[in-house]
Amino acid sequence: MTNGRSFHCSHTPCSNYVLSVHPIAFNLGPITVHWFGICIALAFLAGMWTASRRAPRAGVSAEAITDLIVPWLLLGGILGARTMFVVTYWREEFAGKPLTEIFMIQRGGLVFYGGLIGAALAVVIYAQVKKLPLWKLADILAPSIALGSVFGRIGCLMNGCCYGRACELPWAIPRLRGAIDMPMVHPTQIYDSLLNLALYIGLAWLFHRRKFDGQIFAVFLMCYAITRSTVEVFRGDYSDAHLHSGLTPAHLLSIGIFAAGLFLFFILKSRNAPKTSATK
Repeated sequence: MTNGRSFHCSHTPCSNYVLSVHPIAFNLGPITVHWFGICIALAFLAGMWTASRRAPRAGVSAEAITDLIVPWLLLGGILGARTMFVVTYWREEFAGKPLTEIFMIQRGGLVFYGGLIGAALAVVIYAQVKKLPLWKLADILAPSIALGSVFGRIGCLMNGCCYGRACELPWAIPRLRGAIDMPMVHPTQIYDSLLNLALYIGLAWLFHRRKFDGQIFAVFLMCYAITRSTVEVFRGDYSDAHLHSGLTPAHLLSIGIFAAGLFLFFILKSRNAPKTSATK
């Protein structure tokens, strides 16, 4: 975290670059409001608005999507994202600290893939309870998940987490954690945000041209795995304990996510293929 300090780096390619980032947006009396929390809220609002507008085109009511996102998707996503972060970084972030630290999500500490798994389970349960078509719901939500990630990564930038490795390119930014004399690093949060914006635009375009239910969600899984793996190459915030032959935890998860997307794509496509009757 930046603790409210401004950093000026004159020893870098951006000699006149001044970055003033504070993880805290403002205080309401004893209540501290963090930028990360604001960005997560914006992510859910943007996702809910765009998905509810998309839903009627797939034969699902906008109210069904709103009821799904709040509270089902909201709780499932946050619980999954926080659980994976706590399990993965217990030793570094929580060992020896009060257990209440587990619930301090306003300061950051959410893992996207954990949130995706938690949200997916919530959608499955919701679809069963409400008797709604699961893969139609998945297609409606998929572009909005990418859009939500745009805001989520901006939150990471403001929070100073998920930063990149050392970089001397003109667009390098100071690392927002550590000493005041900070190295310049890849703006991986911005990379991820821009790639998710492109993914959102592409999926929204494809949604109107989909050939079968589940196609958009399957494409999202494959494309996100690729874009996330690309950004992970430039990440610099992992300790040696979390690297496996140079691969980050997100790299390893991306392999499984891509495989799941590929499997779903061909299975769902084959289910929707026109059946030919045998001629006698």
